Amino acid sequence: MEKAWLLEPYSSEKRQLWNDFVNGSRNAIFLFYREYMDYHADRFQDHSLLCYQGGKLMALLPAHLSGSTFASHNGLTFGGFLIQDSMTAQSMLELFQAVVDYLKQRGDVETWCYRPIPYIYARYPSQEDLYALFRLGAVLKQRKISSVIPSENALGFSTLRKRKVKKASQEQFCLLQDEGWAAFWAVLRENLQDRHQATPVHTLDEILLLHQRFPQNILLYRVCDTAGQTVAGTVLYVSQCAVHVQYIASTDCGRQCGAVDFLFDRLIHEHFRSKKYFDMGTSVEQGGWFLNEGLIFQKEGMGGRAVVYDMYELPIRTTTR
Repeated sequence: MEKAWLLEPYSSEKRQLWNDFVNGSRNAIFLFYREYMDYHADRFQDHSLLCYQGGKLMALLPAHLSGSTFASHNGLTFGGFLIQDSMTAQSMLELFQAVVDYLKQRGDVETWCYRPIPYIYARYPSQEDLYALFRLGAVLKQRKISSVIPSENALGFSTLRKRKVKKASQEQFCLLQDEGWAAFWAVLRENLQDRHQATPVHTLDEILLLHQRFPQNILLYRVCDTAGQTVAGTVLYVSQCAVHVQYIASTDCGRQCGAVDFLFDRLIHEHFRSKKYFDMGTSVEQGGWFLNEGLIFQKEGMGGRAVVYDMYELPIRTTTR
């Protein structure tokens, strides 16, 4: 039996302590700094936990409450425990049980939803939480499939994608990493509305705020024609080990001319070759039950292969040691 765990709900007075831990964690990325998590504090009732063992801060759990559900974390791409190098499998088992006991004592939580961090984002293996979920009988409720390219041995583009790149190269497009957020957001909003009757997760003001807070991590790349008009673009979330594609959009002209292929050919094979993984993002809806075959065909044609984004549920009242 390891030393007992002490769990402390996050408060703003702990901001620097939280951020310092994130900075040294073996599996955290910039999404978990409070400056990112708190941008939508009005929409999520934060109930993140600081986890101490033997008087030392050993883990963080970004989380929020929603009715009778404790979630880590529905307002982020993923959540899960952020851990130090010293975290072991046995310690993680005890930590999971400590959180279950804590939630039982609250009396108002029925379910713990847990979205583990995909392994490609950790700087060192960190899947002790998956073993603990198995041991406690957690149920896999969602599985989203993302298309990821390992830079060191990328498969390369398919013949079709190469033809698209060649076609775009004849259009005299230019690739810019700039501050043309408003121009790109107009294309993105039109894409999502026309194709999915949806809107971006972030408003333009929100993404500008986050870019201002994380100028090295949140980047905009645009493909422009000779008149300077945006024909395609992407917003990238850049972390230590991986690049994540947060948004992709293109105009009708851009789609016809292969601008998206041109864009990612340059990003994958030139701009971000030093990153271990290039994550093209998920291609599913309805928690993974619907596969967007056209979208994943395009990503797989660029060399992407499957890494899953999971969500587990753990019933609190019936979970026992």
